[in-house]
Amino acid sequence: MRLRNFLTLICAGALLTSAAPVKNKPSANRRAKAVLTTPEVAPVDIICFALYTVSDGTLKLTAQLYPIPDGETHTVRLEIMQGRKWVEVAKTKVINPGWTAPFRVEDWNDSMAQRYRVRHGSTATYEGTIRRNPTDQDELIVAGFTGNSIQPSHGGDISRQDIIDNVKRVDADVLFFSGDQVYDHFKHYAAWLKFGRDFGEIIKDRPTICLPDDHDAGQPNLWGESGKISTLSGASDGGYSRPGVYVQEVERAQTSHLPDPVDPHKIGQGIGVWFTNLNWGGIDFAILEDRKFKTGPAGRVPKQGPRPDHIRNPEYDPASVDVDGAVLLGDRQLKFIDNWAQDWQDADMKVALSATIFTGGAHIHGDANGRLHADMDSNGWPQAGRNRALGSLRKAFAFHLAGDQHLATIFQHGVDEHRDAIWSFCVPSIANLYLRWWEPLEEGLNREAGSLAYTGDYLDGFANKVTNFAAANPEKKPSGKLLNTRAAGYGIVRINTQTRLITMECWPRNVDITDADSEQYPGWPRTISQFDNYNPPSWGQLGELSFAVEDPVVQLIDAETDEILYTVRASGKSFTPGAPSGRAFTVKAGKDSPDTVVVKSARVGSAPQRVKLN
Repeated sequence: MRLRNFLTLICAGALLTSAAPVKNKPSANRRAKAVLTTPEVAPVDIICFALYTVSDGTLKLTAQLYPIPDGETHTVRLEIMQGRKWVEVAKTKVINPGWTAPFRVEDWNDSMAQRYRVRHGSTATYEGTIRRNPTDQDELIVAGFTGNSIQPSHGGDISRQDIIDNVKRVDADVLFFSGDQVYDHFKHYAAWLKFGRDFGEIIKDRPTICLPDDHDAGQPNLWGESGKISTLSGASDGGYSRPGVYVQEVERAQTSHLPDPVDPHKIGQGIGVWFTNLNWGGIDFAILEDRKFKTGPAGRVPKQGPRPDHIRNPEYDPASVDVDGAVLLGDRQLKFIDNWAQDWQDADMKVALSATIFTGGAHIHGDANGRLHADMDSNGWPQAGRNRALGSLRKAFAFHLAGDQHLATIFQHGVDEHRDAIWSFCVPSIANLYLRWWEPLEEGLNREAGSLAYTGDYLDGFANKVTNFAAANPEKKPSGKLLNTRAAGYGIVRINTQTRLITMECWPRNVDITDADSEQYPGWPRTISQFDNYNPPSWGQLGELSFAVEDPVVQLIDAETDEILYTVRASGKSFTPGAPSGRAFTVKAGKDSPDTVVVKSARVGSAPQRVKLN
C-alpha cells in the first residue's frame, strides 16, 4: 500500500471516530463548545431534522439522525397522513458514517400539501409538511443564506431566531443555503446536527437546497479539480484536503435530498456529484457546483503575491493568469447548462444557484487595510471559464443567486461588452467574521443618477466586465462585536411568473422585515425584468411577433452558423426578440418547446409578423 493511501485511511478512521457521542448533554453556558461535540439523546429524540425537495413527480427526503446505539434498528420509515391515518410510503436503511436516512418516493402528487412523519423504532417521530407545488401562485419567494459560522473563535452560538421568525412571516416557498453551513473542518457531523437544530423548524416544511462549499468540506478554500488530493496548506494546488470518505459524508448529508444529478458519474476519491435542476412553482432552478471541477492556481499561474491565489500587484497582466487548460464549471456542467437553457417544459423563468458569483466581488479583504487586487477563489477566474459559463446562462435569461463573499452585492455581468449578460445577487453572511468591501479606487462609469460612486461599470481584478448596482459594505470600524451586526443578514428574492419581475431584498439581522419601518441595506430592494438578463446595449430588435397562444417558447438561431442565441418563454401573446445587427436569424417557437420555424432570415428592424404554431 502506498504511503499516501495508508495515511488517508488512518486520517479517515480518525475523522469517523471523532463523531462519537459524548456522555453529557451540553448546558446553556457551554454553547460555544457544543458545536464540536455530538450530544447523546434519548431514543425518542434520535431524529434530528429532515430536508426534502420535490421535482418532476419525485419526492426525495433525507432524515438526519443522531448516532444509533448498538443493538437498535437501522431501519427508518416514512409515513404520510391519508385521511386520519398514517400510511407508510417508504423505508430505508441508515447510512453511516453520517447517520443519514435518504428516502425516495416516485409518482408523488405535488398538487396538494401532505403531512409526513419520519419514524425510528417504536418511539422516535419527526413531523413536517411536504408543500404543494405552487404553480398557481404568481410570486415565488426564495430565502437565501450563506456563511453560517458558529465556531467559538467566530463568536460562538448566536441565536438564529430572528431568521426563523422572518422566514415564517414572509412564508418563504424555497430555502437556499449557498454554502458554509458548517465551519468545523474536522467534525462536520456534529456541526451539521447543530445546523439542523437551528434551522430544522423552517426546513421541515419547505423545499430546501443546500450547496456544500469549502468550509463544509473541511478547508478554507476549495478548487475541487475533479477530486484530486490536495497537498498544500490552503489547498491552492487544487483538490480536497480532507479524505474522500469525509467529503462523501458531507455531501450525502447536505445533498442526498436534491433531485437526481443529471450526470451522476463520480470524480476522484469516489466523490459524487450533485449538479442538477429543481422545477418548482414554474421556476426552473439550475443547481451548480462551481467549486468541484475548478482548477487550482498554484503552479499554473504566475505568482503575484504572498499566496498563489492572491494577486497583490495591480500592474500585472490579467491575460497572464487566464491560462490554457484552467477549468471553472467543466465540460459536464456546461453541457448540462446548455441543455437546461433550451428546456422550458413547465417553466416560466430560470434561476441559477451556485456557491458564489462570476466576478471578483470585493476589493478589500479581512480588514480595512487588506486591499487585494484579485482573488482566484472567486469565480472571476479563470476568465475564459467565467465567460463560457455566463455565455451559457444568459441563453436562458437566467437570474443568478449565490453567496460566499461575506458581502452582499448586485452585479450585472458582461462578456463582450458591459451589461450583456446575467444579473447576480450575492446574499450577505448569516454571521460575518471575515469582512469584505467593494471599494474601487475610481468612480464607476455610466452610473444611475443619484447612485453611489462605487456603482457603475468596472473591470474587476481579472479585467472582467462588471456593473455594480449595490454593495452592503460594513463599517470600516464595526461598532458591533457580535457577528450578526457586521453587515450580516440574508436575502429574499421575489420571483413573479406573471409579470416576469425579480425583486431582490437584502435584510440585516435582528429586524422584523414585515415592519414598514425596517430598512434594508442601501441599494435594496431592486427589481429587474427576467428579460434584463440578456439585453446587450448594442443590440437592436427584430419585428414584434404575435402568437395565437399564451406564453410560447421562443428560440433565436443564427441563420448562418446555426448557433442558438437564446431560448425563452415569452410573456403573453407577443414577443419582440432582441438581436445583434448585421446578421440574419431563424426564429422557432412552440407552446412548450421551440419545435416550429416561424420566421426565416429575420433581421434587426424587420417588420412585425403574426405567426402560426402547429
